[in-house]
Amino acid sequence: MDLRSLRVGFRDDAQRSRAQRVIHDRLADDRLQDECRYLMKFWWQLSMSYQEVTIGELREHLGADKLRAVEALIKAIGQTPEDIEEWITRAVGAFPLIHDRGNSRRDGRSAPPLANRRKPSKPVRGSSKPRRRALKRSRR
Repeated sequence: MDLRSLRVGFRDDAQRSRAQRVIHDRLADDRLQDECRYLMKFWWQLSMSYQEVTIGELREHLGADKLRAVEALIKAIGQTPEDIEEWITRAVGAFPLIHDRGNSRRDGRSAPPLANRRKPSKPVRGSSKPRRRALKRSRR
């Protein structure tokens, strides 16, 4: 099966983003690096028109449960946007959020799930220039 046409099977970008979020937050566990690598290739495949991953590679590198979930999503994409919504609901119920255990706290508790983390804020444009000038003046 050719996966290059998957991106056109979604109702809109928001639906594709929700499906990708399920893959990222619930399927792609970086403690299983080989499996995670191919799930993330599949994650990219949902947005790209070129061949990022093949179904054969997915079958070779994914565990049975995650492979069934990915195959179910591929089937849903080939049918209707409502089937994709059903897949999202089933996958959220079947797979728990993945916790980033590589970033554990000192008190022994694990870090919050990846889905609950705040994204780093972007630096304010031009905010570092006045500081650099002040540093240069103080060195003189």
